[in-house]
Amino acid sequence: MSAPPPVPVFPGRPAAPGLNARRCSRHGEREAVARCLGCGGAFCRECASEHDGRLLCADCLAKEAAQAAATARPRQRWFSAFGRMAALTAGVLALWGLFYGVGSVLLKIPPNFHDGTVWSDAAKRLNNPDEP
Repeated sequence: MSAPPPVPVFPGRPAAPGLNARRCSRHGEREAVARCLGCGGAFCRECASEHDGRLLCADCLAKEAAQAAATARPRQRWFSAFGRMAALTAGVLALWGLFYGVGSVLLKIPPNFHDGTVWSDAAKRLNNPDEP
């Protein structure tokens, strides 16, 4: 009996001959199951990971993540600074509104309230509604 033909790992690409005889680049005792598209090395199931439909090793995946982060940083910094400025402005406006409301309530308190005569004045007005 002859061995079955190699099954393509990626559609449209022929399987690498002898991949099952290769060993993982990091773990020499493990059988290689995938080839990294970034560096071309053979890796075991633990070392290879799928990213955007491609199998990559951890080193190539880290390089791609670093490149993506480097291109995204300027926009994130600008957006982050804008967000902090908006939050600061909203906080200042909220505090201004709070203090304005408290001040408005305090201004409506009659001056004789602090003298302790407000209750006696209210009782007089209840007993004599015709007097000012």
